[in-house]
Order: sequence, then C-alpha cells, then structure tokens
Amino acid sequence: MSELARESVTELCQVELADLSVGAQVCGPAHGPVAILLHGFPYDIHAYAKVSRLLAHQRVRVIVPYLRGFGTTRFLRADTPRSGEQAALGADLLALMNALDVERAVLAGYDWGGRAACVVAALWPERCAGLVSCNGYNLLDPRTSLAPDVPANEARYWYQFYFHGERGRHGLDLHRAALADLLWRMWSPNWTFSDEVFRQTAPAFDNPDFVDVVVHSYRHRYGLVDGDPRYLAIESQLLVRPTILPPTILLDGLADGVAVEADSSAHARHFAQLLRHERVPGIGHNFPQECPEVFAKAVLELTARWSDTPP
Repeated sequence: MSELARESVTELCQVELADLSVGAQVCGPAHGPVAILLHGFPYDIHAYAKVSRLLAHQRVRVIVPYLRGFGTTRFLRADTPRSGEQAALGADLLALMNALDVERAVLAGYDWGGRAACVVAALWPERCAGLVSCNGYNLLDPRTSLAPDVPANEARYWYQFYFHGERGRHGLDLHRAALADLLWRMWSPNWTFSDEVFRQTAPAFDNPDFVDVVVHSYRHRYGLVDGDPRYLAIESQLLVRPTILPPTILLDGLADGVAVEADSSAHARHFAQLLRHERVPGIGHNFPQECPEVFAKAVLELTARWSDTPP
C-alpha cells in the first residue's frame, strides 16, 4: 500500500466537546491543510462522500461532522437545551476545531452547515482560511423574519411553517424519512438519486434529538421561541450583519427549489474578499452531492491559496 493510500483511510470517530459527542468522518493525510465540510437539513455526511475522496486525493485533511441532532452526534446531558439556532451551530463548529487542535481550516457548507461556516468566518475570521458558501450570506436576521414575502416565496417555506405547530412536530417525528425524501425531490428537481443513496442518509434522522433540534431551529429563527441563553452574545454579534473577512467562493445551484434567490449576487457586499461567484445551471439545493467536482474545486482553490500565503 502506498503512503498516500495509508494516510487517506477514512475513519469514523466521536469527538467529545463540552455539551456534545460529535460523530465525524475524517480522511486524508494527517498533516495536510484542513477542510471542514458541513451538511444541511435534511441531509448528512454522505452528501460529501465524493467531495471528500477528491480532496483527500489532493492531500487535504477532510473532516465531515454530523451536526447536532443528526447521525451519531449526541448531547451529553439531558438538561442541555436542544437548540438548533445558528449561534449553536457556529459554536459547535468552533468547539470541534478546538477539540481537534485545528487552528485554521477552509470551511465549506450549505444550508445549516453553510450557516455554521458563515458564523465562524464572520466572528472568528482568524480560524477560517477560506469559506465556500452555497446560497450566499447564510446568516439569519430574526428581526426581519416575520415580514411576509410574496406568496410564491412563502410557498417555498411551507415546511418551516409546518414545524411551527405541534402537528408539524408530530408529523416530523412520525414521518422523518418520508418528509426528507419529499424535500430532496422538491429542492433538487433535476437530481435523480437512487433508493440506495437515500437509504445511506435516512438513518441520520433517527437521532433521538433530531425532532427537537429541527423544530427549535425553525421556530427560533421566527422569534417564536427563546434561544439557549449561553449563545445570546453570539446572536447579538450576528444581528449587526458582520462582514465576512476571509477569502470566499460563493456557489449557487440555479435549480435550487428552496432558495428564494437562486442567484445570490446581491450578497457580494457582505464579503470583504469575494474571489468568485459560480452559478451552476441544473443543480439544486444539495450542491456537494449533486455537483461534487465543482464543490471540491472551490475548496481546493482556497487550500492552494492558503498554502501560498506567506505566514
């Protein structure tokens, strides 16, 4: 076996944080530049299977964690709030980097995962060597969340309004996989995924905290429930809509069935170093799984730039 092959073995591990035991897939050389890839709702680490292989082959150390409420990530105590707010996702990512002794990494994600990456890039830019963000500036502004949009855009968010009531909580609990399958098809209309591909991800929704975390996420962003008090300072910092300083590449799938803005060009003002903005026709919401080559290329562009930057 070659040295690269030995170094690139994929392993699943649990990383202990203060509140969570985070399940993560790790592959690539032990001493390469680090990329952390973050999935969204309702997806899991399998969204990055091909991206991870492409990056590891180019000697990038790849870390793909399950977000809170998904897969093998578990809360360590029963009394910890099952928060799904953006500040919690960002704090989890920062804590994971600290636990793994990762000083800097390229952060890349979409949906919830893109939001976690944007939180860290915005508030702790020294920890982010570069950012790949799908759907632009992924930070929520709860102050504007109750302003109604045009009906065509409101219809895209039916699932969020569904979760606002107890009927929706119960429906999600009873029909986790069926609801996820429906959203995959609605949000990625051109992606023909097999039953086997879906079955790889569906067990991630059996996490005992999945329903609580998802429901809290979609209620908190509309101001319907309080957040975890420990994250108030982070949420306050996010309210000022901070500029994201690290080098950034934006990716848009122009067939994204959930994005109100399929082309997030208007978000450019939020990024101090926007290297480029790539718009890919036919690609839906699950960008890395639908278009892994383009996603991996963006990450590699940032790892190369990082390696070429003088200390």
